[in-house]
Amino acid sequence: MSSPNLAVVAHAKDDLRLDELPEPTAGPDQAVIEVAYGGVCGSDLHYWLHGAAGESILRAPLVLGHEVVGRVVTAAADGSGPAAGTPVAVHPATPVDDGSAPFPADRPNLSPAGTYLGSAARVPHTDGAFARRVALPTRMLRALPEGLPLRTAALAEPAAVAWHGVGRAGDVRGARVLVIGAGPIGALAVAVLRHHGAAEIIASDLHELPLETARTLGATATIDARNADAIANVHADVVIESSGTVPGLASAIRGAGRGGRVVMLGLQRTGEIPVLMSLAITRELTLTGSFRFNDEIDEVIAALADGSLRIDPVVTHEYPVAEALEAFRVARDASVSSKVLLRFDEEA
Repeated sequence: MSSPNLAVVAHAKDDLRLDELPEPTAGPDQAVIEVAYGGVCGSDLHYWLHGAAGESILRAPLVLGHEVVGRVVTAAADGSGPAAGTPVAVHPATPVDDGSAPFPADRPNLSPAGTYLGSAARVPHTDGAFARRVALPTRMLRALPEGLPLRTAALAEPAAVAWHGVGRAGDVRGARVLVIGAGPIGALAVAVLRHHGAAEIIASDLHELPLETARTLGATATIDARNADAIANVHADVVIESSGTVPGLASAIRGAGRGGRVVMLGLQRTGEIPVLMSLAITRELTLTGSFRFNDEIDEVIAALADGSLRIDPVVTHEYPVAEALEAFRVARDASVSSKVLLRFDEEA
């Protein structure tokens, strides 16, 4: 008999539960996936701690999770997608063009009506995949190369976010790059920058654990985020702001060299925020947004498979799904954890 289909569900602010779901029912173009691992993301934490992630407000219970890998247990009835037994990573986005606002055809991540697994942006909410078994459209599935461990591939989605953000900076070969915030996404940005040939990678954070992770992944130097003078003296060609905080954005602008580019990878709080705009103007900085990713997940998977992208040190903790509440408590503390994985498959 199959184990209960446990799922991690946010019911409201401070109300995170392990619920037992019915077995998934797949549509013709959907496969049933047995989830092996899921990574706890900042948005998952926000739904638990605040009942919202930015402007996406919980109005009903939401199955969390969009960083997932697993195996196909039942292939799609229409013959699309991978066969049963195939290990897969998941691309959680569904671009939708409903005519509400134009967006570039080659940048579907900017689709205003698009949905994302584990998101309360729309009503009804789009349930995520933090469950032992889920039915997903085959277009979301990426077959994993032979020999790529599922535990490593569990980072493919957040690594694709970092890959997209670094891509927004342009060619970074030989560049001096400053990464503000060395949490999971910042650490993955360090790994991607190293892969892409950056000459110097300086990482900044408030805590020693993320700084040590950044050094392990290829940072050539690290700075305590409270050392404003040291950050201002970096004069970086490119800055990746991955903290998503107002002080982090200020540090990014201060740390950028004249004519440099600041990629705003960390999502700032909703509403107006103070920005050092006069400094950005007089230094002729380019401020560039970065939001999710498109097909970069395919490049990430290929780089993981050939060993050119090393990201395993980002994972600091792993918990069985039955201990999900403890996993979330650990994940919220950036001084003791980086990426926290949930293990759904008891045999993973």
